[in-house]
Amino acid sequence: MKRFRWFGWVLCAMVGTAHADAVDTLREFAREVKTGRASFTQTVTSPDGAKKKTSSGSFEFARPNRFRFAYAKPFEQLIVSDGAKVWLYDVDLNQVSVRAMSQALAATPAALLAGGAMDKDFELSALPPRDGLEWVQAVPRAKEGSVASLRIGFRGKALAALEILDAFGQRSLLQFGEVAVNARLGDEVFRFVPPKGADVIEQ
Repeated sequence: MKRFRWFGWVLCAMVGTAHADAVDTLREFAREVKTGRASFTQTVTSPDGAKKKTSSGSFEFARPNRFRFAYAKPFEQLIVSDGAKVWLYDVDLNQVSVRAMSQALAATPAALLAGGAMDKDFELSALPPRDGLEWVQAVPRAKEGSVASLRIGFRGKALAALEILDAFGQRSLLQFGEVAVNARLGDEVFRFVPPKGADVIEQ
C-alpha cells in the first residue's frame, strides 16, 4: 500500500510538472517568437454541438500588436492590425470596419498570440494533455468581453492549435500548419488601404 501511495504521489508530481511546463512553453513562445506565419483551418461549433462551419486561410503576426488573418475559404475576409488600428475587410460586401487597436485587441486570441501583455490580460493555467497536445487555458481578466476562455495547444514547443469559447457558448478551433517562427515579414504585410469604392465604417 505504501509503495502504491508513493508511486501515485510521484505520478501526480510528474503530471503536475508537465502541466506547469505547458504554461512555461506559452510564456517562452511569447518571449522568444517575435514574428510568425502559419496556415490554419477553423471549425466553429454551435453551443449545442449540432452545427459546424469550417473556414481556412493564413495568419501572420509581428510583436507587438501587428497581425494579419486572411480567410480564403469559403468566403474571403481580411483582418489586419497595423499596431494602431484593426481593419476588417469583407470582400463580398466591399465593406471595411475599423477600430482603434486599444478597443479591438484586449483579451482576444490575437492579443494572446501577438500582443505584448499576456499575463496582464489573462489568467493562465495548465490543462491535461489532449489529442496529442499540451494545453494551456487563458481566461481574460476583463469579464465584460465576448471571449470566455482560450485554450492554446502545443506539440512540443510548436504552436499547433487555438480553441476559443465565447460568452454565448460557441466554440472555435483553429488548427495551425506550416508554422514558421521568426520569419522575415515586411511592414507592408500589416498595412491596409481600403479598396477604392469600399464602404468604410469607423467604430
